[in-house]
Amino acid sequence: MNQIEKKAGMREWLGLTILALPALLTSIDVSVMILALPHITTQLGADSVEQLWIMDIYGFLLAGFLITMGTISERIGLRKLLLIGGTTFGFASLLAAFSQSVEMLIVARAILGIAGATLFPTTFALVSHLFQDQKQRSFALGIYMTFLMGGMALGPLVGGAILEYYWWGAIFLPAVPVMVLLLITAPFLLPEVRNPKARQIDLLSVLLSLVTILPVIYGLKEIAKDGFQPGSIIAVIVGIVLGTLFIRRQKQLTNPLLDLRLFSNIGFRVSLGGMFGITLTGAFMLFISQYLQYVQNLSPLQAGLWTLPSVIASMLGSFFAPLIARRIRPAYLIAFGMIISITGMFFVLQLTVTSGLAIVVIAYILFNLGASPLPSLSSGLIANSVPPEKAGAAGSLLQTSGELAFAVGIATIGSLGTAVYRHQITHSIPTHLPPKETQSIQESIAGAVNVAERFPNSIGSDFLNHAYHAFINGMITVSLICGLIYLIVAFIFLNYMRHIPPIGTSQDSKNQPTTVPHNIDKVNEIQI
Repeated sequence: MNQIEKKAGMREWLGLTILALPALLTSIDVSVMILALPHITTQLGADSVEQLWIMDIYGFLLAGFLITMGTISERIGLRKLLLIGGTTFGFASLLAAFSQSVEMLIVARAILGIAGATLFPTTFALVSHLFQDQKQRSFALGIYMTFLMGGMALGPLVGGAILEYYWWGAIFLPAVPVMVLLLITAPFLLPEVRNPKARQIDLLSVLLSLVTILPVIYGLKEIAKDGFQPGSIIAVIVGIVLGTLFIRRQKQLTNPLLDLRLFSNIGFRVSLGGMFGITLTGAFMLFISQYLQYVQNLSPLQAGLWTLPSVIASMLGSFFAPLIARRIRPAYLIAFGMIISITGMFFVLQLTVTSGLAIVVIAYILFNLGASPLPSLSSGLIANSVPPEKAGAAGSLLQTSGELAFAVGIATIGSLGTAVYRHQITHSIPTHLPPKETQSIQESIAGAVNVAERFPNSIGSDFLNHAYHAFINGMITVSLICGLIYLIVAFIFLNYMRHIPPIGTSQDSKNQPTTVPHNIDKVNEIQI
């Protein structure tokens, strides 16, 4: 039997479980901090600048180091880097949980970001190596992406539950037993995979990758927060210029940090682009969260519980998509999913101030259910489009594009929704308010709700009705843009990927996009 047809056994499936848990934790960590920040501010006395550092340092360094860690994994081995990163992540979680000062917490969050950058490329690549049979690999990656995508959605629910009963530092503690379990079981369940031909890493490329990604992420976040200010625009431009230099250097190197030949594969390009497209719509998720908490006046825990049906729908979709794709071409299944999500967007168009929860809950269920086949199937398409020794690099690119897409989506789509809200609420702001309160109202629905609490009942109720109406119109704008993006993604997959047959069919070998040619010997894989 050909090696690619070898079936996975109990050991491989247990290995998948161990690999999926760190992916779940790193994605939960991104969203749970939004709920914890007010508690941290109260306990540690963080000012506004320190709050931004606490929130953003994790995402900055995670995005900045992903490409580097994906390449390092080829040199020192996937399992070894995973164990190093897991150990560091566990210790940094303890440091964050018991931080006694703002500075201590910022340092802990920075370490978590760097350690987190080791986890995704190594776990993604190891899943690809564990499952040699294509059907099993696609199904395993679907489960893996279910955990990864589910983590971001579960973050508010998990964070709300923890903060309801424990102190803010407890949000970091679930990572500790998971990492201990990883350290104990990984040597027995996971193979070591490295590229024996990997050479010394180009440090200038590492530096250029950092100074490319960090200014872009920073600038996009500032644009989302304060609009198009000179400083944020300059940061994005600087990042783009340095990124051009980074790409030019990669073309010149015989052993580049980022192998641009990966992009010559149509399956890789379309799958990565599709993931970028749907991650742009993360702004819709933020508007849903704000709607539940400020328009429907739910607590964070209650809001998390109302999003639970959509989380379940997303996880079920991710789980079953690889199984359904054994009978239906992946491009058709992904496009059909996009149509389901677009249907959810149309539900939002019916939303009014008095609509209640039903419309939003149904819309969010359809949105998540329809979107779920794409990450589940694209991960397999990406893994099958690259040589085995480049799986870590492919995983790092997948996660990096996600971080960039989320930031771009918030800065553009989210800002457009906020602009609609700001334009409509401006006419309803009482003229006697101090400039600071006026600005707070214009910035967000949260600011409007906080300021309205100080108004007399009749005035406050009328003002909030205008604020809710303005916010819902902004939310509708966001949903329309997201629906258009999903329509474009569906068209691209149908146009460029419909030739790919159902997973595991006999035509796979001749119909799938050819992997990128690399003059690299077979990876050294030690069976435990």
